[in-house]
Amino acid sequence: MSAAIEMRDVSRIYTVGDTEVRALDGISLSIEEHSFTAIMGPSGSGKSTLMSLIGCLDVPTSGTILIDGEDTSGLDDNELAYIRNRKIGFVFQHFSLLPKLDALDNAALPLLYAGVPLRERRRRAEAMLERVGLKDRMKHRPSELSGGQKQRVAIARALVNNPSILLADEPTGALDSATGHDVMDLFHALNDEGHTIVFVTHDAGLASECSRIIPIKDGKVADDGT
Repeated sequence: MSAAIEMRDVSRIYTVGDTEVRALDGISLSIEEHSFTAIMGPSGSGKSTLMSLIGCLDVPTSGTILIDGEDTSGLDDNELAYIRNRKIGFVFQHFSLLPKLDALDNAALPLLYAGVPLRERRRRAEAMLERVGLKDRMKHRPSELSGGQKQRVAIARALVNNPSILLADEPTGALDSATGHDVMDLFHALNDEGHTIVFVTHDAGLASECSRIIPIKDGKVADDGT
């Protein structure tokens, strides 16, 4: 099976005043297609920086990152935005929904940015909202939805462009445990359908549900266990 994500000796260094901060320090790893991988570590370990680099939201200071075999390290902002829009879906802890838009328009946003016509945007967004169990909530704004429903809208938005990779950053962190388990069940179903899922968490219980755990500590891969 080929790699969906490959990182080769990747470092990300920030300069704060006179201080050099190595958020990531020479990380090399490979994540296979169709896998369900947890990136796990405490606050400040570098896992969110790692997620930003995988998601083409940031660029490494050094090293090489390949997404579906394409080297993203030297791409410009427009080229990175194209990869984000076409290949990667994002799910965040606090949903990141636009409060004035209903569930349908929130789910359709990536298609708007991709230049998809209105009728097709709505057709695909409706299909995704129905897929995540929100057929009867499409016209509700975020303030009218529960936490679990808001996260399902966020997942529908992440899926609407049919990306091969889903990146989820603490997606159950703002949910109660029962709702969090329901959302995890949805991620498992999406993985069974062929999506590559990378799941950032500090929760060992949730990480144990994934097929692989990559521990991050002090900007480095600790003991991958593979």
